[in-house]
Amino acid sequence: MSRRLLIVEDDEDTREFIAKGFGEEGYVVEQAADGREGLYHATDGGFDAIVLDRMLPGLDGLSLIRSLRAAGVKTPTLMLTAMSAVDERVKGLRSGADDYLVKPFSFQELHARIEALLRRPQESEETATLTCRDLEMDLLTRKVTRDGQEISLTPREFQILEFFLRRKNRVVSRTMLLEGVWDYHFDPNTNVVDVHISKLRRQLDEGDRPPLIETVRGAGYMISDG
Repeated sequence: MSRRLLIVEDDEDTREFIAKGFGEEGYVVEQAADGREGLYHATDGGFDAIVLDRMLPGLDGLSLIRSLRAAGVKTPTLMLTAMSAVDERVKGLRSGADDYLVKPFSFQELHARIEALLRRPQESEETATLTCRDLEMDLLTRKVTRDGQEISLTPREFQILEFFLRRKNRVVSRTMLLEGVWDYHFDPNTNVVDVHISKLRRQLDEGDRPPLIETVRGAGYMISDG
């Protein structure tokens, strides 16, 4: 299963540089351009690691990481900064960051540091099961069942369903799916999302099962408990 990485960086060139590099390494990458957006995504959970800029609009990196740790979010986090002073690095580490990297940096070093963070044993493992109503997804065995009956999904269908379940009760736009599942910026007019959603629905709703994926007109799709 692909690693999921959140990049919180206000400089677009730096953000895209990091996203492109990790995308080529097989990661599924999500991006945020300011501190508040980053905090929203990070507290939503499901990320294997976070790359966090020190200086951010809205909410700076130190405040963001403190908020995460106070909320019990233990996702390994590497902080980026243009400040090379030792006391600045110490502030970052004391705030809850797991590692620190000074700009400018090479992608090879950033990648190596993130990989090292991911090899560290974590205090608690992320849940291995995602659920919604009578549907259950086992992330370890990659088995999906609905009302106890196993559903056979393609790898892409599994990715789409996992993306929905991690955002349960929230609207998921086509753009979010294109960037989060395909990790590629398609023409927004493409119907690739609708085609895959249609196939996934047929699998999930076979027989007399009530529909699971709802269409939110003008916004996208949603899976909800209600």
